[in-house]
Amino acid sequence: MTLTRARSDALIQDGEAGIERLVEIMARLRDPVTGCPWDIAQDFATIAPYTIEEAYEVADAIERRAWDELKGELGDLLFQSVFHARMAEEAGHFGFGDVVRAISDKMVTRHPHVFGDESNAKSADDQVRDWETVKAAERAGRDETGVLDGVAVGLPALLRAVKLQNRAARVGFDWPSATEVLDKIAEESREVVEARDTLTQDEVEEEMGDLLFVMANLARHLKVDPEAALRRANAKFTRRFGAIEAALAETGRRPEDSDLAEMDALWNAAKAREKAAKA
Repeated sequence: MTLTRARSDALIQDGEAGIERLVEIMARLRDPVTGCPWDIAQDFATIAPYTIEEAYEVADAIERRAWDELKGELGDLLFQSVFHARMAEEAGHFGFGDVVRAISDKMVTRHPHVFGDESNAKSADDQVRDWETVKAAERAGRDETGVLDGVAVGLPALLRAVKLQNRAARVGFDWPSATEVLDKIAEESREVVEARDTLTQDEVEEEMGDLLFVMANLARHLKVDPEAALRRANAKFTRRFGAIEAALAETGRRPEDSDLAEMDALWNAAKAREKAAKA
């Protein structure tokens, strides 16, 4: 339903209006005559990278326990859903109400132990298995008959690797324990070294991909989220390198004025301070 300009203005200025206000703001931003030129120029493909970025910023705020920031980041992510839904409505595919209805229906269907007659006297693992059974039935209804069908190609590569491995594991294609995965990591590491010395750059990349894929499998066997683990490692590296910069700044220098031996020593000092602080 298209609102009159007066009603649209009133809704946009109503701070208590809720999601309807945001939907109307998006409609006005995309108005082909009076909207924002940047917003009008966008399409699904150009907005998708921002959607992914906003999801990671949500994860980053949670990782840092930055709860004040999280409110804003969740809003940014919500706006991405509204943006995509508005473009879909303009193209005649569906509207935001359809998005809300679809996810609501899905949650009710996938939680019969909450919204239906099934008992909820199950463990979290039991419920995950039930969830996967329902999802498998949904995939079959979409003619996705292959075990790996439906794992989104656009996922971050590390996350997609874990999802592919989880799917394969459900039909028995998996190593029995982390021990076998560690053996495979040693094998793939040797192949990377051999590739570096004897193969083309394309073949080196392939071997490196094999090693990263097995590393993701190790994380899965250890019940570690590899994306979260890598985010923590990135944060640690950033923190400790910042300590190197701070130490050098005390003598009026920058990293490019130092050398590897000195910076390595400063890194180890920062590492020792962190370990002492945790003790």
